[in-house]
Amino acid sequence: MFKTLEAIASLIHDYTDKEPKPPLHVGEVMDLWTAYTSFQEAQVLYQVGLNSTTDPDLEHALQKALKSSKADTKKLETFLLKEGVPLPPVSSPKPNSETKAVPKGVQLTNEEIASMVSVKIATSTSFCAEAISTSLRSDVAVLFFEMQVHLMQFAQPFKSVMKNRGWMHTPPAYTPPGSPDTP
Repeated sequence: MFKTLEAIASLIHDYTDKEPKPPLHVGEVMDLWTAYTSFQEAQVLYQVGLNSTTDPDLEHALQKALKSSKADTKKLETFLLKEGVPLPPVSSPKPNSETKAVPKGVQLTNEEIASMVSVKIATSTSFCAEAISTSLRSDVAVLFFEMQVHLMQFAQPFKSVMKNRGWMHTPPAYTPPGSPDTP
């Protein structure tokens, strides 16, 4: 399925490269700034997670997330600078540290790391969809679509890690009043 989405993005990108580009509108700039900042902050979260995790599958997922996020952030940075938009201030990267060197009162648990990353993925995926829908310029929409595809590619294997470790918490079933299953 993701190959299909990537093919669609490539096709749209080829088409949009040929159309004239008006200046970015304030909403597009705000969305690009927000995405850039959010992805930079996600990288800090992934680095903190890598410094804290003891789970090899979570560590692998975080390394993959960090690499993908850096690639998407670089695309955003290049796009913003090309359009003459200054970059927003962001947090500095975290240095690598040994998990055992992180004090227990500061160290995040594997489940806490997974939960935070899961929320970050969900909100970023939704944010990209909203940005696509409000972008007037096709090249901006395609950029957000590509990032959304990358997030979705990462989300499913990450969800599997969470399920396999028992970190996925399911809300209780809801049966509306008056339904046939109500006692």
